[in-house]
Amino acid sequence: MPAEKKKENGPGKTLRERIVEIAAKEGVVLPEALADELRRRLHHLKVTPAELPKVVRAVVTRYAHNRVDAHESVGILAAQSIGEPGTQMTLRTFHYAGVAEMNVTLGLPRLIELVDARRVPSTPMMTVYVEKKLKSDRVAVEQIALQIEVTTVPDVASIGTVVEELKVVVTPQPSAMQARGVKRADLEAALAENLDVRKVKISNGSGGGETRSFEIQLAEAPTPAPGKVSKKEEPAEEMPYKKLLAASEEARIIRIKGVAGIKRALIKKEKEEYVIYTEGSALEGVLGIAGVDASRTTTNSVFEIYKVFGVEAARAALMLEANRTLAEQGLAVDIRHLMLVADVMTNEGDIRAIGRHGISGKKTSVLARAAFEITAAHLLRAAIIGEVDELKGVAENIIVGQPITLGTGAVNLIYRPPPKSLLPPEPVVVPSEPVKSEA
Repeated sequence: MPAEKKKENGPGKTLRERIVEIAAKEGVVLPEALADELRRRLHHLKVTPAELPKVVRAVVTRYAHNRVDAHESVGILAAQSIGEPGTQMTLRTFHYAGVAEMNVTLGLPRLIELVDARRVPSTPMMTVYVEKKLKSDRVAVEQIALQIEVTTVPDVASIGTVVEELKVVVTPQPSAMQARGVKRADLEAALAENLDVRKVKISNGSGGGETRSFEIQLAEAPTPAPGKVSKKEEPAEEMPYKKLLAASEEARIIRIKGVAGIKRALIKKEKEEYVIYTEGSALEGVLGIAGVDASRTTTNSVFEIYKVFGVEAARAALMLEANRTLAEQGLAVDIRHLMLVADVMTNEGDIRAIGRHGISGKKTSVLARAAFEITAAHLLRAAIIGEVDELKGVAENIIVGQPITLGTGAVNLIYRPPPKSLLPPEPVVVPSEPVKSEA
């Protein structure tokens, strides 16, 4: 039976109702999440009815102290609170799990990526969790990792070029094919699907069984009609060789299996389960693989999260990534500052950068835009089209040297004298006669 439904304090009232009632007597309406969290903790601590008002009043006092005052300049506070610790961040790339081929961008470069709303991170990475029934089964997790990691032809076969016979020989490697879970039929299907049959023809080569090679030879060029000459005339001895090299390069980039964009997949045991870390990101493709836990799998590419889950998920990802980046450097920044930045970047339903191509570039104030970047261009354009600056923001008022509309500057005091009919009558002063002195 949930604790919420227990009549724990007072006749006929739940603990949560008592908390809300005590807070209301103090003149504060607690947020739903805060009231629920406080109820859960108080129930766990088994607070007595006599102690409850004291605890709730202490929480209400803390909550009221942490609320933002009206007309507070939260934007400047957030910028300062993030910018000042940002000067202490390192410029480094972290090599993950001791593998030199896999790295993750951290520190200031990662924070810049987030606020610039880069569509593709410099080091895209995914954290893939598997379903609970498979999380302790390493063999099953390895099979999922093989489905995620891209396997190309060079991963399972050797590719050689025989110039004398003008052919490319693809020889399957049994050990590599077994490790990658690829069969000869899969390799043959990939070659047939991705090579242009009008330019090359694929045939079986030497060997037998799973190790039998494939031979890729150039298709015979069609004979031109009489009287017609090709516009591109190249030396005859160069054409076949160039085509052979092109066919060899095409064979090297053919994908046999795996999700496009995932270059590498590593398995690491964390606590009681195996987790897959990938170099490269393809959230939509990975979530479609059986056995992957879609509720926990994530990526450091905010735009992929926005594409798959929507703008609210992207907002949460921006906060999480920024907070994690700062925490990894040992910097503590109040989450509300990061929430404000994420809100500003996503409040129009899309992810906008904080820069001249995003939020700062779309400000209504000419002076505010000019103060950020490319000053002359903004001022010249505003002068040409006759743009007017109403001086409502912070930056533009500071530039022209007048008080900003925040804090004491948000209040205007006007003295309006009352009409004469309401004023008290003025006292009549009778001049006294001068005293005449006797001669």
